[in-house]
Amino acid sequence: MKASQFTTWIAQLSSLTPEQRQQLKACLSISGTPPQDMISTPSSCPHCQSSELRPWGSSAGLPRYRCKSCGKTSNPLTGTPMARLRKRHLWQSYAEALTQSLTVRRAAKHCGVGKNTAFLWRHRFLSQIADHQAQRESGIVEADETFFLESFKGQRDLPRPPRKRGGSAKRRGLSAEQIPVLVVRDRSGQHADFQLEKLDAAHVRERLHPLIDADAILCTDSAGVYAHFAKVEGIAHRPVNPSQKRRVDGPFHIQNVNAYDSRLKNWMIRFHGVATKYLTHYLGWRRLLERYKAQLNPLICLRESLGRAAMQQLTQT
Repeated sequence: MKASQFTTWIAQLSSLTPEQRQQLKACLSISGTPPQDMISTPSSCPHCQSSELRPWGSSAGLPRYRCKSCGKTSNPLTGTPMARLRKRHLWQSYAEALTQSLTVRRAAKHCGVGKNTAFLWRHRFLSQIADHQAQRESGIVEADETFFLESFKGQRDLPRPPRKRGGSAKRRGLSAEQIPVLVVRDRSGQHADFQLEKLDAAHVRERLHPLIDADAILCTDSAGVYAHFAKVEGIAHRPVNPSQKRRVDGPFHIQNVNAYDSRLKNWMIRFHGVATKYLTHYLGWRRLLERYKAQLNPLICLRESLGRAAMQQLTQT
């Protein structure tokens, strides 16, 4: 940056809001932190889970360890999605691209790598993030489903004729071409979503049974799968019926989950359709953006990608 540009930029700092100042401070605090410093020492062997790890030199800038139990060597990335991923000096830059929701080509340009590398990195980074969601929800819990058109984007052998730029389903309404996603949120901000094989009572119960507290109040639309789940589990159920213009019943509604569905769909537009096999990665990506909002920075993104994030807010009961 030229000196004149830097002077102009400094002069604008006084106009930053408190939230923008905190975000700038967080970015500056990590500007000199190399990715390897964010990688913590493993507590157990990734091969046999033994705690008998001993230092065993280093390789490619990472410390190596040897397990006394199984005799195998490892480094802090062994057994993680980031194992054998090269160009660690660019990981922080790519994490920044994720915080900005850049497309594959824009992320490749941002980091100075090829688009194939950017695509590979996207799903390596998102693999751990996709698993970070609420494990328990209580109080007033809203649940609703949304649908994404089945896509075989990127595959050579298709089970059907290809559609031009995503196209549209052959049939109107719900069909096997529509992939259901169950979205669940409570009023404290706990959030979870699940890609379902089929929207029926068995699959809905499989996902909701370990998630929702027995004393929670479940708010849904009038779909029978939710009423069946609530009856079997003995959970209080307050359905609303938007088709009858009954959207709110006092504090009971599904407007929060519907608003999230709208944000999710609008955010997905930039990718011009995503392959169904990667849909859970994009759901996790969107949850990451919603969880941290303006506080999200490359450091947080990178730590979650490495599986080192503090996830207390996701495991509250």
